[in-house]
Amino acid sequence: MHFQSYEFSTLRQALQGGWRIARATRTVSVLYSLLFVGGGALIGGLLLWQGWAPFMFAAAGAFMLLGPVFLAGFFGIARAWETRGHADIAAVLAGFRAASPALWVLSLVCALLFMIFVTDAAILYAYMVGGEPVSGWEAAGVERFVRWSALSGLVVALLLYTVSAFAVPLLCERRCGLVEAVATSVRVVFSRLPLALLWGALLGSVLIGSALLLPLLPLTLPWLAYASRELYRAVLPAKV
Repeated sequence: MHFQSYEFSTLRQALQGGWRIARATRTVSVLYSLLFVGGGALIGGLLLWQGWAPFMFAAAGAFMLLGPVFLAGFFGIARAWETRGHADIAAVLAGFRAASPALWVLSLVCALLFMIFVTDAAILYAYMVGGEPVSGWEAAGVERFVRWSALSGLVVALLLYTVSAFAVPLLCERRCGLVEAVATSVRVVFSRLPLALLWGALLGSVLIGSALLLPLLPLTLPWLAYASRELYRAVLPAKV
């Protein structure tokens, strides 16, 4: 599949376009995002209750491994806004119904990588911090756990980002099958690797920070989801 080259200005325009759509659809976008806020609050509350406060960094990072699958809902919202001038919560379901069944295969890959990372992080936590409840960040081994779990998560996240960054949008719009979508995503990422890594770092840092500061997530999640869609459309424009 042919794709367009992209520059730093393309990333900036994608962020601007994503913010425009997020503002235009803010009500339904925030409502959809609240699902993730509720899940994050539940997980964070359980970790604090169990005395695993340092594990919250790993849990926030793990969100990035599952995030790509839920882009279909934001695609549905954006599509409804572009075609009808407004969007409601039904557009989220329409986005998932319109996506290729192969998206669920990719979602299983995301889930598998998620489980691998969480299991690895839990082993590191037990080895470096121990099983006793931790109320603060000064406990022995916490800094070492955060450093090594971040390194482990970075490796997994880079792998998933490379295969899904452009594959998920392609599958959301049913433009090709799973194998071609993944191959195209890898080609696009490696064609401009420094810019692709910059984009991935921006997405990761903002979303992980927002997952740790949950009130920010309903604002940043739609913005970056729509920005990713704008970048995808600039790099892989649909044939008229």
